[in-house]
Amino acid sequence: MTTIRRFCCNDLLRFASVNLDHLTETFNMSFYMTYLARWPDYFHVAEGPGKRIMGYIMGKVEGQGESWHGHVTAVTVAPEYRRQQLAKKLMNLLEDISDKIDKAYFVDLFVRASNTPAIKMYEKLGYVIYRRVLRYYSGEEDGLDMRKALSRDIEKKSIIPLKRPVTPDELEYD
Repeated sequence: MTTIRRFCCNDLLRFASVNLDHLTETFNMSFYMTYLARWPDYFHVAEGPGKRIMGYIMGKVEGQGESWHGHVTAVTVAPEYRRQQLAKKLMNLLEDISDKIDKAYFVDLFVRASNTPAIKMYEKLGYVIYRRVLRYYSGEEDGLDMRKALSRDIEKKSIIPLKRPVTPDELEYD
């Protein structure tokens, strides 16, 4: 049986094996701690039998006005637990928090342009490619900014794709 619960400090010492996938971004400990302290509602872990960590999602809420949105910083599932709808459950949780609690207009995420399986999964979850970000990953690989409109964005303005790619220095950060 799988349990989805809030991430806690002890999980930082137990989740390294989930990050072994070459497409998963790995951050330093202080980065994870900052998210845990500032956006605890957006940081969850999926735990299996024997308290084994199966995957996690880490995100935040940011922006102003109609740019107020939930952001998926990382979502990953260990290879042996994939194809069980776990990423979908984690994404739905973050979307619900963004929509119902924080009243965000949309949820966004960045994905490597070469990560076709992830792009297809996000599209199945209702995300669209909003824009391409040139050399987003380590100044080498392009990223795709994908978005999903939430209930507050009645006209779906947040997901109208940009017609041209942008560079990382053109991105807005909070």
